[in-house]
Amino acid sequence: MMADTAAPAAETDTGRQPRSVRVVLLALMIAMMLAMLDNMIIGTAMPTIVGELGGLEHLSWVVTSYTLATAASTPIWGKIGDMYGRKGTFLSSIVLFLIGSALSGMAQDMGQLIGFRAVQGLGAGGLMVGVMAIIGDLIPPRERGKYQGMMAGVMALAMIGGPLVGGTITDHWGWRWAFYINLPLGAVALAAISVVLHLPKKRADARVDYLGAALLTIGITAIVLVTTWGGTEYAWTSARIMELIGIGVAALVGFVFRQTRAAEPVVPLHIFRSRNFTLMSLIGFITGFVMFGATLFLPLYQQSVQGASATNSGLLLLPMLGAMLVTSMVAGRFTTNTGRYKIFPVAGSALMVVGLYLLSTMDTGTSRFTSGVFMAVVGLGMGCLMQITMLVAQNSVEMKDMGVASSTTTLFRTLGSSFGVAVMGALFNSRVQEVMAERGGALGRDITEQSAQLDAASLAKLPDAAREAYQYAVSDGTHAAFLLGAVVAVLSLVAAVFVKEVPLKGAGPAEPGPDAADDAPAKAGQPESV
Repeated sequence: MMADTAAPAAETDTGRQPRSVRVVLLALMIAMMLAMLDNMIIGTAMPTIVGELGGLEHLSWVVTSYTLATAASTPIWGKIGDMYGRKGTFLSSIVLFLIGSALSGMAQDMGQLIGFRAVQGLGAGGLMVGVMAIIGDLIPPRERGKYQGMMAGVMALAMIGGPLVGGTITDHWGWRWAFYINLPLGAVALAAISVVLHLPKKRADARVDYLGAALLTIGITAIVLVTTWGGTEYAWTSARIMELIGIGVAALVGFVFRQTRAAEPVVPLHIFRSRNFTLMSLIGFITGFVMFGATLFLPLYQQSVQGASATNSGLLLLPMLGAMLVTSMVAGRFTTNTGRYKIFPVAGSALMVVGLYLLSTMDTGTSRFTSGVFMAVVGLGMGCLMQITMLVAQNSVEMKDMGVASSTTTLFRTLGSSFGVAVMGALFNSRVQEVMAERGGALGRDITEQSAQLDAASLAKLPDAAREAYQYAVSDGTHAAFLLGAVVAVLSLVAAVFVKEVPLKGAGPAEPGPDAADDAPAKAGQPESV
C-alpha cells in the first residue's frame, strides 16, 4: 500500500523502521494525543469557563456535544478513508479539529462554545480512526504489536497529564489556551504527515451512502443521549428517554437494512462474518465499559473515602495506568516475536474480572496501598486488551476494509464507555442515596438530593456524622459499581475463549499451529470466517 520514501511496510534488515515511517508514527502519536487529551484538559478548566461565560445550566453540553460529534462521525471517517484515500481524509480531520479548537478558544458565550466543541468533535472522530488505519497500512500485523506500548503510553500520559496540564494552563494562561494549545501540536502533526507520508490515492466510483450515514448518526446520537441523560437530566422511565430509545432502535434497524442494499455501505456487514472481528468488537465494548467506569469512580472513592487530594487527580490512577502501559509493551513484544496473541485476550479478561472483584471489596478501612494493588490488577488486564483488540480486528479483514474495521472497533469501545459510565453511574448514585437515607436520615436525603457525587468543598462543609455517612455511602456505591463491572467482564472472558488464533501476517516466520491449513486464507490477506 505504500509508495515513495515510506514504501517499505516491513522492517529493514537492521530491525529498524525507515526514518520516514518513524517520523510519520511520531506525528500520528501527536494526533492521537490531541484526541485523547482534549476532554481531560477541558474538564479541569470548566469551572473557570463557567465563571467567565456563564450558562451553568448548559455546562454538560460542552462535553456532550463533543462526545456526540465524535461518536457519530467515527464510522463515516473510516469509510471515507477506505473510499478516497487515508492521507487526505486524515489531514482533513486534523484541520477540522484545529478549526474547532481555535473557534472554541474564541467563544464569547456558552452557546458558541457548545457549537464549536461539536465542530472539534467532528474532527476528533477522524483522528483516532486515521491513526489506527494508517498504522494498519504502514506496519504489517506481525510487527504492529511493538507499537502497542507507544499507543498505551500516549493513553496513560493523557489520563495522568490531562488534569495537570489543564490546571496549569488555566491558572497561568487562561482557559482559552486549553483550546489554543492544540494548534501548535496539530500544526506539527499536519506538516510531518503532509511531507513524509505517501499513500496511494484512491477514488471510488460509488458515492458515500448518505442515507446509511444519516441513520447511523441518528442511532448513535440517541444512544449517547440516553446514556448521558438517563438518571440525571431525566428519569430512566421518563417519556423523553423512552422516545430516544425508540428513535435509536428504529434508526439502527433501518441502518442495518440499508447496509444490505447500499453499493458502498458505511459499515459493510460482511466484516462481522469474521468470528474474530465480531468477538474483538464485543471485547472492545466491554473494555470501554470497564475502563471509563473505573476512571470515573476510583478518583471519587479515593478523594471521598481515603481523603486524597483532588489537585493531582490524574496521579490517583497511576497504579492502573502504569500496569496497563507495562503489560501493553510486553504483550506487543511477545506478539511481534511469536505472531501469537490469544493468550492476551484470555488473560486480560480474567485479570479484569479478578481486579474488578477486588475493587468491589474496598470499604472505608481500605488503605491506599491495597487499593493501588487492586487497581494494578485491573491495569494488567486492560494492558492485555487495549491494543490487541484493534490489532486482531484489523488482521481479520481485507486491506480495503481497514478503515471501517478500525472505525467500527473504535465505535464499539466508545459506546461501551458511554454505557459503562451511565449504567455504573446509575447504580452508584442509587446506592449512595439509599445508604445516605439509611444512615443520615432526612439530612442524608437532602445532601444527595441534587447529586450523589459531592466535590471536596461540599464534603468539607458537612457535619462529621454526615461526612462519615457519605463515606460509607460512597464505599457501598463503588462496591456495587465494580461488582457489576466484574460481572460484565465475565462476558469478555467468554468471548476471548472463542477467539481463533490466526497467525499474524508480516515479517518473521510464525510457528505453524495445528490449524495451519485452516489459517491459510488469513495469511494470504483474506479474513477468516466464523
